[in-house]
Amino acid sequence: MDYVKPGEVLQSMIETGKTKAELTVSQLLIRGVLGGAILACATTLAYTAAAQTKIPVAGALIFPVGFVMIILLGLELVTGSFALVPLAVMEKKTSAARMLRNFFWVIVGHLIGCAVYAALYGLTITKMGTDMSNPMIQTIISASESKTNAYKQMGLDGMGLVLIKAILCNWMVTLGAVMAMTSRSTGGKIAAMWLPILTFFAQGFEHTVVNMFVIPAGMMLGADVSFADWWIWNGIPVLLGNFIGGILCTGLLLYLSHKSSIPGLYSSPLTGKASRSGEPVLHEKAALEKSI
Repeated sequence: MDYVKPGEVLQSMIETGKTKAELTVSQLLIRGVLGGAILACATTLAYTAAAQTKIPVAGALIFPVGFVMIILLGLELVTGSFALVPLAVMEKKTSAARMLRNFFWVIVGHLIGCAVYAALYGLTITKMGTDMSNPMIQTIISASESKTNAYKQMGLDGMGLVLIKAILCNWMVTLGAVMAMTSRSTGGKIAAMWLPILTFFAQGFEHTVVNMFVIPAGMMLGADVSFADWWIWNGIPVLLGNFIGGILCTGLLLYLSHKSSIPGLYSSPLTGKASRSGEPVLHEKAALEKSI
């Protein structure tokens, strides 16, 4: 069958997290650069579709192409790793130090990839800096300012709002990474991961990697946004919110929901303890069921 059951998906999540944690620094950096650039390219595609059709949701329908390319090519997207690598740490298949190393170098890669694409795209839509009439210029400037100054003007409420939108965003993004594991076919993977990615983008939630492109690109084009505005009112809170959304809403809750489905790992209903061998605990389970 093409469909992969939740218990097997959870196993894949843990093993994928372990694999990601064991990548070399150069692999993390290169895959992070490519992941950031591809997602930035998908963002400008989505903005273009929305502008051409005058229908904002049209951009959201197209945006997942970037995520699909990243997942199918085995590249790195730190927001997806927020739900996967911590599970490998919980299962003692890797260390917290390796997890943090993964996050750090992938984020560095994203910043490089997004910055390079922002510079190249800026040169494209301004015709090498000679023409500022392209409507996409104002679209990116407006997006950059709305993702920073709009929250700044709200003060503490703005900080709370951007954090919430980041949590909701990465709940969906990490579900996209997990949904790709629910199918064994390429077509099934694409269809499954498309759904949550469309959902987050259509609702204007905050994604740290998308913003690593949008905000600097807007600044390059003349947006009234400072480096401090970027990181205080978007960069840091969105990164934190994305981490919370990934590890809590997807990673931990799916782990608690399906950990009993992993072969060789079952939490005893009598003792509450897990057994790696599975046999003693399964005997307890059978005894309990017999007594009911």
